[in-house]
Amino acid sequence: MAFFDVFNGDADGICSLHQLRLVAPRAATLVTGVKRDIELVGRVAARTGDSVTVLDVSLDTNRAALVALLANGVRVEYFDHHHAGVIPDDPLLTAVIDTSPSVCTGILVDRHLGGAARGWAVVAAFGDALDGSACALAASMGLDAEDVASLRSLGEALAYNAYGDAESDLIVAPLALYRALEGWTDPLRFAREAGVLAAIDASRRDDLARAAALEPTRALAGARVFVLPDAGWSRRIRGILANRLAAEERELAHAVLTPDAMDGFVVSLRAPLARPEGADRLCRTFATGGGRSGAAGINHLPRTELDAFTDRLGAAWPRPGEAAPA
Repeated sequence: MAFFDVFNGDADGICSLHQLRLVAPRAATLVTGVKRDIELVGRVAARTGDSVTVLDVSLDTNRAALVALLANGVRVEYFDHHHAGVIPDDPLLTAVIDTSPSVCTGILVDRHLGGAARGWAVVAAFGDALDGSACALAASMGLDAEDVASLRSLGEALAYNAYGDAESDLIVAPLALYRALEGWTDPLRFAREAGVLAAIDASRRDDLARAAALEPTRALAGARVFVLPDAGWSRRIRGILANRLAAEERELAHAVLTPDAMDGFVVSLRAPLARPEGADRLCRTFATGGGRSGAAGINHLPRTELDAFTDRLGAAWPRPGEAAPA
């Protein structure tokens, strides 16, 4: 019997798997990639009787590969908070799916484990910009403000490292970053002592300094659009910049775009924090779009569809205080 662990290479996916394996260690083949590399289940070479755990990638996106595994007699445990569509009814599938805007996969794993590795769930939630949920978990642990700030910084650093269109854009490859976490039970100690964070933090500070001077490319009534230059730093900063912009203007939606290799754009979209719904719905109207209700994206937006995206963005979030069309 072989085991496979499949996980998103961002803060949420890495911390989710780390929680599970702190509580239930097992030797497994690991499958991961950059944040937007989410069609991961199809890479699993499992056979009848094998076991696969999948974390933080959309079931809907991986549906065909999942169904094929189940049909071959593979047992699958699936934790996720992205759009799932219809969940297959199969005795070999255990699906822990919750698409509520206040949860991430790390929180679902924390519930599953009864809080046994909760500090890492706090890191996951901060990494997914769920500050309210992260602070609530931290309060349940009795953490003080300094500790909360440390876990926030760690979550943001892990999240920042996952953004890029290829591993060459990243500071640390996701698999290597997960390996760096192995054995660390206390995220506060990891944040203080782990050498791998130094390179990530230095790059993040430099990239954020570059982004500080950016102005919106388009300012709509209820949203802002930022088109960044074609550069490694802009691809790395795309997600964390979208999160920071959303925190600065809670009533507005924010879209951060970077050019891709196919004469189009990669899009990171954040719904207004004051009403964090609809981001995944808008992105799914484009061929490669998906995500969750508060934060979503499009893997390839053709340049010819940029105006359509902007129009739909404006319609989805009109002037703050106004309702979007039904």
